[in-house]
Amino acid sequence: MNLTHEDFIQLMPEWKGIDLRVDVLTGGITNKLYRVQLPDGRAYVVRLYGEKTEMFIDRDIEMRTIRQLQGLGVSPRLIKYLPERKVTIVEYIPGTPLKNEDFLREDLLERIVRPIKIIHQSHAQLSRIFDPLKEIKDLYRKLVDLGQVYPEFNIPETLSILEVLLSKVRISPRDFVACHNDLLADNFILVQDREKYREPIYLIDWEYAGMNTPYYEMSDMFQEILVPRHIEEKILRIYWEDQDMEEHIFKTDLFKPFPDIYWFLWSLIQLNVSSIPFDYYNYGKPKYENALKNIQKLREQYGLVI
Repeated sequence: MNLTHEDFIQLMPEWKGIDLRVDVLTGGITNKLYRVQLPDGRAYVVRLYGEKTEMFIDRDIEMRTIRQLQGLGVSPRLIKYLPERKVTIVEYIPGTPLKNEDFLREDLLERIVRPIKIIHQSHAQLSRIFDPLKEIKDLYRKLVDLGQVYPEFNIPETLSILEVLLSKVRISPRDFVACHNDLLADNFILVQDREKYREPIYLIDWEYAGMNTPYYEMSDMFQEILVPRHIEEKILRIYWEDQDMEEHIFKTDLFKPFPDIYWFLWSLIQLNVSSIPFDYYNYGKPKYENALKNIQKLREQYGLVI
């Protein structure tokens, strides 16, 4: 469904009588997004949840997460949560979404890493535990429950390999930190008004946030932005302050197949339940292929028997 002007007034009665400018925000493949601009310059994002997104997202937990983290100054403020309307309204952060090529700019790397570290070092205890292997297995069960079979992908064998990989590091959930878990370039906003916003880059879209290992977080970002190896290492050196880099690089490499398989399975489920006109199959297929490539790299570079 598309929201009308009357719908926006029902959502926010305080907007009645105000000349609203409403724009559809493009690029979303989970929800429908609108930007509502008021004459005084204030702006908001109205998010209309996509169909069946409850298969992936607990909206109550998402709202608690936004409330917990908004005081850190790197994420939008929650304005209104209307679960009965399947709508969330958050502050619109004026700025420019980053693109993959922006991560090649060495003058931006410190600013890119900063909000990630602020979240990770916040000591926030989020409600959701995003255990990578458990989350992946849960998605696979949901795909099976939909009755869909994709014989071109050997998913059970790939999940077995992920189990072996996880046994190589044995990271305890006790060591998890608050993570965003969806750090694609579009979710980094380079802000325009530095007087109003305390940090130069904000992170948006906290639907998948939860307690997780930083190694998954960083590997997920790398698998989205697909920068050269030397840029990955520069980002990790900034994040880890150039300490114990051999260990941190290895563990980040080891986690790279996990986010790719997560979003691959996510895309196959969306292919079957979403009404958004998007090629989910060909969005997910390269992620599966990238995961297999990274598994092979782990064998070759580190001599892992997997």
